[in-house]
Amino acid sequence: MFRRGIGDIVEVMSYAVATENLTKRYGERTVVDGLDLRVPEGCVYGFLGPNGAGKSTTMKMLLSLIEPTEGSVQVLGRPMTRATRRSLLGGVGSLIEAPPGYAHLTGAENMRLVQRLLGLSREQVEHAVAAVHLGDQMGKRVRDYSLGMKQRLGIAMALARSPRLLILDEPTNGLDPAGIEEMRGLLRRLAAGGVTVMVSSHLLGEIDKTATVLGILSRGRMIFQGSREDLMDASAPDVMVACSDPRAATQVLASFDARLTESDEVAVPGLDDRRTAGVVAALVHHGVGVYGVRRDEQSLEDVFMRLTAGGTL
Repeated sequence: MFRRGIGDIVEVMSYAVATENLTKRYGERTVVDGLDLRVPEGCVYGFLGPNGAGKSTTMKMLLSLIEPTEGSVQVLGRPMTRATRRSLLGGVGSLIEAPPGYAHLTGAENMRLVQRLLGLSREQVEHAVAAVHLGDQMGKRVRDYSLGMKQRLGIAMALARSPRLLILDEPTNGLDPAGIEEMRGLLRRLAAGGVTVMVSSHLLGEIDKTATVLGILSRGRMIFQGSREDLMDASAPDVMVACSDPRAATQVLASFDARLTESDEVAVPGLDDRRTAGVVAALVHHGVGVYGVRRDEQSLEDVFMRLTAGGTL
């Protein structure tokens, strides 16, 4: 539980996943470095970071597939240990790296294996298959599936146990635009139904449309965690000033790292509203007429690239 209060208002937040100082080293190399992860219950948590940032390693530690070098993991309100691992994972569905499934069996045969292994009802399996819209393909052998179909089968396997927490690594791999849109809708419906979804993806636009909470890793460290609105506020987009003498304005605002753009606007980085008013006052004081002031538009990808110093997913 996490409590925060302003005056007499107290908010209590429960986390489906919480880590403290989660660290993984391989010899001299630190892959995950002191991670304090907080995934609120009932959200879609977008987990972002460049290649090699430590996303997959973190997810594997959450699932107890890799043992941490240091730190602790709590899942669904309980510590993840060797003693609790089996019972905790009963409430967790996952799709990490390659989709599961026996290639020589049909989709239906694979799901029947899952049903018997986990002791599930036929209704649970049918509901999971329907959720990923794979019903008319279940009679085919998995070797004949496209990558997108294999992804859907893997997610159906993860959903079959009716998990409270779903951990997905690149679930839209191999999906066409229609499939990606369906996946987006599925993740939203799951979260609306109380399932916590933690998803990593290189498709920033999709994460932007789907996730309600974001976590951004860079070199194994958490560099941002919070809502999209928090991220945009923290990133302070450039203030764009249209004025009568742009070159003179850049000289007046040299201490603010102002620069001239191709459209003859003056871009000033990192200003809050109060400092923006100060910039306008300085220009007017120096005889530069100000025609308009606006904040530069920015996407999640813009902010991500800036935070990770140009890293690629």
